[in-house]
Amino acid sequence: MSNPAQKSDIEFYFDFASPYGYLAAQKIDQIGERYGRRVNWHPIMLGAIFKQTGNMPNADIGLKGDYMRMDVPRLAKMMGAPFTWPEPFPIATLAAARAYYWLLDHDAAKAVPFAKACYHHYFGKGADISDMQEVVLIAEELGVDGAALAEAVTRDDVKQRVKDKTAEALDLGVFGSPYFLIDGEPFFGSDRIWQIERFLGKE
Repeated sequence: MSNPAQKSDIEFYFDFASPYGYLAAQKIDQIGERYGRRVNWHPIMLGAIFKQTGNMPNADIGLKGDYMRMDVPRLAKMMGAPFTWPEPFPIATLAAARAYYWLLDHDAAKAVPFAKACYHHYFGKGADISDMQEVVLIAEELGVDGAALAEAVTRDDVKQRVKDKTAEALDLGVFGSPYFLIDGEPFFGSDRIWQIERFLGKE
């Protein structure tokens, strides 16, 4: 049970290539606002986590992948979220994750809007956000200096930031996307949003 005297932020771990992460991203800020909790967004590299845990992307698991390709558009429609299966899928999302953490350090107010825009471009429009130029264009639409961002994501310290956040997530028990930590309680999957609401509503 949560302790009203020790309310924590909602920690939201996700990979930009995760369609269920995209769906969770449509709701989690609204839930945080409703219950007076700040939401901290943490993009991670699921591929690196899978190497440690022995898991595989849903898309690579036969019948499970077939089910996901049917389930995600259906759930997006129910949620009123735009959805297009992107090609290619899945993709490496290092460029978007590096750009996010650089923004978080240098223009924090634009970091989450940027993350939402990346998700929208990939799963809403079907754009390939593994392309650094696409990531730069997304950031520029938010008023970010695209040249500065393009230079920053090549730096070793920015690359290491993503590696460190992914390792930190694994240490916390994160094994997939989306994954939430609230008051020490873990919740995995976009279909656990209702559980999060019930959990927060019992305060």
